[in-house]
Amino acid sequence: MKRFAIRCLATWVAAFAACSFWLTSAYAQDATKPAVMDAETRLRWHGEFLSLRESSPWRGLRWRHIGPLSMSGRVTDIAKPVQQPHTFYVTTASGGIWKTTNEGTTWTPLFDDAPSASSGAIAVDPQNPDIVWAGLGESNIFRSTMAGTGVYRSGDAGKTWQHMGLADSQHIGRIVIHPSDSNTVYVAASGHEYTENEERGVYRTTDGGATWQKVLFESTMAGAVDLVMDPADPKTLFASFWHRIRRPWNDPVPGPGGGIYRSRDGGDTWERLEKGLPQRDLAGRTGLAMAPTKAGRIYALIDNHEPAREAREGETDSYGRQRGAVGKGAQVFRSDDHGDNWELVSGEDRAMRRLFATYGWVFAQIRVDPNHEDTIYVMGVTLLKSTDGGKSFKSLNAPDLHGDHHAMWIDPANSNYIINGNDGGVNVSYDGGETWKNDESLPVVQFYNVEIDNADPFNVYGSIQDNMSWSGPSSHRPGRSPQWEWKMVPGGEASIMEVDPDDPNTFYSEGFYGSIQRSDLATGETKRIMPESPDDQPLRGQWLAPFILSPHNSRVVYHGMNRVFRSMNRGESWECISPDLTSVTPERQGNISFSTLFSLSESPLKFGVLYAGSDDGRIHGTRDGGLTWTDLGKGLPAGKWISRVAASQYDEATVYLTQNGKTDNDFQVYVWKSTDYGATWTDISGNLPGGPVNVIFEDPEHKGVLYVGSDQGTFVSTDDGAKWEVLGIGLPITFVHDLKIHQPSRTAVIATHGRGMWKLDIKAVKPGGSVTEEPPPEEPQRRRRDAEEEEDDSEGEG
Repeated sequence: MKRFAIRCLATWVAAFAACSFWLTSAYAQDATKPAVMDAETRLRWHGEFLSLRESSPWRGLRWRHIGPLSMSGRVTDIAKPVQQPHTFYVTTASGGIWKTTNEGTTWTPLFDDAPSASSGAIAVDPQNPDIVWAGLGESNIFRSTMAGTGVYRSGDAGKTWQHMGLADSQHIGRIVIHPSDSNTVYVAASGHEYTENEERGVYRTTDGGATWQKVLFESTMAGAVDLVMDPADPKTLFASFWHRIRRPWNDPVPGPGGGIYRSRDGGDTWERLEKGLPQRDLAGRTGLAMAPTKAGRIYALIDNHEPAREAREGETDSYGRQRGAVGKGAQVFRSDDHGDNWELVSGEDRAMRRLFATYGWVFAQIRVDPNHEDTIYVMGVTLLKSTDGGKSFKSLNAPDLHGDHHAMWIDPANSNYIINGNDGGVNVSYDGGETWKNDESLPVVQFYNVEIDNADPFNVYGSIQDNMSWSGPSSHRPGRSPQWEWKMVPGGEASIMEVDPDDPNTFYSEGFYGSIQRSDLATGETKRIMPESPDDQPLRGQWLAPFILSPHNSRVVYHGMNRVFRSMNRGESWECISPDLTSVTPERQGNISFSTLFSLSESPLKFGVLYAGSDDGRIHGTRDGGLTWTDLGKGLPAGKWISRVAASQYDEATVYLTQNGKTDNDFQVYVWKSTDYGATWTDISGNLPGGPVNVIFEDPEHKGVLYVGSDQGTFVSTDDGAKWEVLGIGLPITFVHDLKIHQPSRTAVIATHGRGMWKLDIKAVKPGGSVTEEPPPEEPQRRRRDAEEEEDDSEGEG
């Protein structure tokens, strides 16, 4: 069993600032290839992927997870069968659905072959713990939020799953099962992230999911995000809506619609509740919770955008950007008469002001103690607890409690027993939140990218959503190797990384929006080497801004903002070598940096042959080191995020390119090849079953062998893109964001956004080759490595 080195691109996350929002904009798509937006095609592609994997000539190769297990990723919901004391389920943002039967000591992945690894909601039938409902597609709007494919049901405690519909909702906020009628289920459907759609609102089934009725709909831009049922009367329901849509250049902001609704007849009719609540078009995401011990009491946690004051000059948001008007932020409202009248109960102390920071649209979860109506928990960047009905709050920060909270379950028989889900995984408390047990062993780490070095065994590097930047040896075996083998390295949670091939201690990384830095890993010294604008126009950098070391001279660094910069002395000084290579327009400049470069590549065969691709769909090339640049977009679908451009190492005029249409709600497969420096392009997507595609990588040993990473997995072509096959087995369906290959060990490594790093021995991968005999399954983690495995390790890393 060997390693693999692949490089998927710096995250779907970065794909968040992608192409044009409106399909009818100035970036209307060319007729080169039709966009794919319908759920039926996505589900068909999923079936094609499974068939391709089954028949792949490379099914004799097995991917191996290399960690890390010392941290985890974003948990979006928790469900627990109360009849089973140590069992519970969690959904994750991009790592699938998981189950534990020993309270988090070990985890079992469920539904690894789901059409999407993103999940947003889960519920266990109160009458039958074997019946579990799950909604794919998280309802949070992060830079790396992925679309799901609707609602699924398991009748055997998660072993098998059946699709039950609502595939075009894409994101599910909540699932509520009737306490005495298993066939009646309600779903809060949040809808598309970037585009309008009809499949939003509250849905109800009364026949176990065979058919659905849309019982509450507001608009094609307002989605249902939370849904609660009165514990004393299952016919009484409350639903919260918000203006759930974003543009590539803007984080979500309140807009027309939204609010809290109530039904007293099981969802047949609804009324909007207003008295005492914030202004409707300025109320953002809203969470709901009902108190079982006090009739009529309901709480709402609202991201209130009503202006509190103007921002001070130099006052920045969580990412260092100048703030606009400062909203009121997180506020708790309470009603004691089933929502007829509401009262603001929370104060404006420091804890509440900081709860949502400047991005309340990813939080707004609230829970009530099932045995104490005045005890509530509110979730945001921190976790707060109130024992006086929301008037005052205490922070539950603890050394082992990760920040950014999204889920909670409280034991109805013992209020001190709490399970919390956050951006770092799962935490459990037995004393009402005073202390916490850390269960970060849930292996759903969200990498954006991968870099490798030339050590023996070689090391892998990557930046991780909400967990900064880390490195570990490619020989790492999770559960066997010491966790400390994975170590933090310089860089933020959104950081391209480069290791100087001539000096392994020289390490380049960055923080947000292109703030590049150079570090000496031996001394720990880090120096900021950010270029400056050559004129009065401010630079714009992507969340994951690209930079590369020249393959001709490792002292030469290229850095992409909205312009390309070059340093001949490791970043000590810079020259701007391009004009603005994007299609920036004033109306598409919001609170997210957009119209920026996202991918750079220099030909390994000639210095100065350089390509630059942008998030707004522009691709440019230069053949003279930046003296002149040519627009190479003719024949390509316009406005689609350039997810990767890769100059060939075998032919100076050949270049490969992938595009990602996520921000147009386009899941088409865009993979292109040019043999004339980008003047013309040929579609080589062939039989690839669905996108979006995040990365393309050319094999460093075999001409014509190409690798692609998509939102389903990893593919290989041995005939220069004429035909594609699924590469290897053992890898769950996952978001492959980056890919690299280590020579001479012939190891491919991928960075997945939700399942950590994986590697694969690809010595057999060559034109005309195949490995069809499936290897034995990976051994249990507790078994010791024997002498054969030790020998295998020493061979594989080269």
